Amino acid sequence: MTSAPTRTIVLDETVPARAPWSTVVRAGDQLDIIDLHGNQAVDCLLYAAADHTDRYSAQATITAQRNIFLGTGSVLLTDAGTALMTVVADEVGNHDTIAGACSQESNTLRYGHHTAHQHACVENFLAEALKWGLGKRDLVSNINWFMNVPVEADGTLGIVDGLSAPGKKVTLRAEIDTLVLVSNCPQINNPCNGFDPTPVRMVVTR
Repeated sequence: MTSAPTRTIVLDETVPARAPWSTVVRAGDQLDIIDLHGNQAVDCLLYAAADHTDRYSAQATITAQRNIFLGTGSVLLTDAGTALMTVVADEVGNHDTIAGACSQESNTLRYGHHTAHQHACVENFLAEALKWGLGKRDLVSNINWFMNVPVEADGTLGIVDGLSAPGKKVTLRAEIDTLVLVSNCPQINNPCNGFDPTPVRMVVTR
């Protein structure tokens, strides 16, 4: 019987509730996204580190795997067919690809003008993207790790209580050097975070 090789931790950071985060995960390294308290949505965008125009495509990924949900074995693709990362382990089993990121504009439309001042994922993405020379035109449809978005029989989407729990994680292996942008979702107007955003932990191993 052989045991799995031991991996070395090269980064271990906690992302506060409502905060953005980013790093480049080198080819072959693995990123664990750990839902520390459970029921926390983690919005995520991916870019080839060497060419930020080669970026995650929800359409290409969904078409290739013939499934709108992500889980173990999902390969996260760009429009050019580049494999950025692969889900190699998943303790939740259901992650959203179609509900997008909250913004001040969408919050106002959905929940009323009293939410106009609330910080949202698009603002987090923009703040973190600036560090890498990216702007609004570089934001595309994102992944929502741990977010539970069932599709009803009539085609409508629901945002309901998450399937995650404290300590649950999803593990991604970088197929090429990949820039990972994250918004630890600050949404408080629907149950995607249990109406109470909490921290998540990011661990990169080699």
